[in-house]
Amino acid sequence: MTKVKAYGAQDSKSDLTQLTIERRDVQPNDVKIDILYCGVCHSDIHTAHNDWGGTKYPTVPGHEIIGKVLEVGKDVTTFSVGDLVGVGCLVDSCRVCDSCKDDLEQYCENGMVGTYNGKDKHLGGHTFGGYSETIVVDKDFVLSIPENIDAKAAAPLLCAGITTWSPLSHWKVKKGDKVGVIGLGGLGHMGIKFANALGCHVVMVTTSESKRADAKALGAHEVLISKNEDEMKANARSFDFLLNTVPVKHDLNPYLGLLRRDGTMCMVGAIEPLESMHGGQLILNRRRLVGSLIGGIKETQEMLDFCGEHNVVSDIEMIDMQNINTAYDRVMKSDVKYRFVIDMKSLKDT
Repeated sequence: MTKVKAYGAQDSKSDLTQLTIERRDVQPNDVKIDILYCGVCHSDIHTAHNDWGGTKYPTVPGHEIIGKVLEVGKDVTTFSVGDLVGVGCLVDSCRVCDSCKDDLEQYCENGMVGTYNGKDKHLGGHTFGGYSETIVVDKDFVLSIPENIDAKAAAPLLCAGITTWSPLSHWKVKKGDKVGVIGLGGLGHMGIKFANALGCHVVMVTTSESKRADAKALGAHEVLISKNEDEMKANARSFDFLLNTVPVKHDLNPYLGLLRRDGTMCMVGAIEPLESMHGGQLILNRRRLVGSLIGGIKETQEMLDFCGEHNVVSDIEMIDMQNINTAYDRVMKSDVKYRFVIDMKSLKDT
């Protein structure tokens, strides 16, 4: 085992501070990664604050990891020392259930292993994430990062990116489709970029007129203000697909009315009870209301390859590790465009 520096929380009320954690020795199928950058996801904050319950402390968040390979196990042939690689939201799964066999490890029927707060079958206890100097991961859960894209801005692709890419891919959103992205934040801005790169007609759906210019700059062809009843009526029954990234309880009924017959709205943000929905919105137009969770390793690699081909990355603001608590406060106030990324050199130099 190797001791490394990390940042984590000791309980749900404390700030993140520097601490020491242990990483396992490299096993035959392992890849050891020198972490260069780590994105800051709202899930990190929920876990640190135990908002969802079940957080194991001390917790070290971080599942948008970009780094260079330091060492590979003797049975690893897919990666070499010096390769630019990534690690996303999961580091293991059962490998044998139907979901895993279908390359959908995120839906592992025996429980996927999260990059942090998961069950660590090697050392016991729980897994520690990317707010640390290094990480050791099974080769099957390590991703290749295209060398032509900005490595820093690639970090959020490993959560925000795949969370928005997966539903667009699964429901076969295609060139010419009218796609609405509801909510402009870490997820929403990636939804706009992906839909635009796929050749869709992209509409940003937002409550805020102030977000119009930003949405257009990101690639939205139109902006629909959902509080404007005339605009909503003019767009009724016209969308092929709606990507709903709103992270809190809200009324789905107005958005369902935007879908054409056989249209789909996918939820990726609100993991909580929602306001009542009228069944007629679905039944009378054969609409679909669906949900989606990140993506499997195969699909995540496909997304990264697409990003390399189309030069799609996240809009980011870089921070030092020592400023993580301020960053958490700003994320909760939606004061970032659109994702914080930690320069891990700031931790290694302490």
